[in-house]
Amino acid sequence: MQNLEGRVAVVTGASSGIGLGIAKALAGHGVKIVMASQSADRLAAAAEEVRTLGADVLEVPTDVAQKAEIERLAEKTLERFGAVHILVNNAGVYAPGYAWELDDDDWDWVVDVNYWGTVNGIRTFMPHLLEQDEAHVVNVSSAGGLMTAMCHGPYTSTKHAIVGLSKGLKVEVAMKQSNVGVTLVCPGGVATNISSQFDRSGPDGQPRGERPLPDEVKELWKAVDATVDGGISSDEVGQMVHQAITENVFWVLPNAECYFPIFDQEFADMKNAIRN
Repeated sequence: MQNLEGRVAVVTGASSGIGLGIAKALAGHGVKIVMASQSADRLAAAAEEVRTLGADVLEVPTDVAQKAEIERLAEKTLERFGAVHILVNNAGVYAPGYAWELDDDDWDWVVDVNYWGTVNGIRTFMPHLLEQDEAHVVNVSSAGGLMTAMCHGPYTSTKHAIVGLSKGLKVEVAMKQSNVGVTLVCPGGVATNISSQFDRSGPDGQPRGERPLPDEVKELWKAVDATVDGGISSDEVGQMVHQAITENVFWVLPNAECYFPIFDQEFADMKNAIRN
């Protein structure tokens, strides 16, 4: 999709962070933007920011974990713009802690948003994308979907699942001989507010709040926060995603190099295991 002027993009998790960065990048190239996020207030503020770029913007408060709300998002998109060409499955949450100590609410919340939110997006929007002369799907996973990431089992499990889902989707659209491209984004250190989200979101739409954590987990998350705070901007990621769409690139790893020592060690361990 080399020319995006006049195309329509749906972006979930668009009220902040990478989702907002992608929305702004696409808006800057003449794309009509449909922004979705659970918080109506934060979404309205973000939509106004994108409108300042001259974009035609529709905001639709949406809980991506609910298939009916994703279907409503598609209906609103088609009512306003008549078509959809780009789907960005970006909405994501996390809950830190030992995998066996996190409760059902935390597990269900993260799996429903991160995994089922992406599946709901693909199942709902893909028939519309296949109708277009060209279209594109962007799934946002994480560097945590490619490597060991301890003390946030629900998050890293779902992000690994998005990697597998995206690889399969790329092959499936090729089997259909369609013109739908697929991009998988696995961000490393990117300055977002995901690590301070608990006062804004949580299970059932209620703020999760901070919960007691063992000291060693607290120290781990201090290091994670430092990596996030010192990362590249979400706007930079947005520009990378725009380029990936126009060039039909599958892998996008924004600032994943900050985790390369972990990647290198894991690949070394895998090779040793194969030899043995």
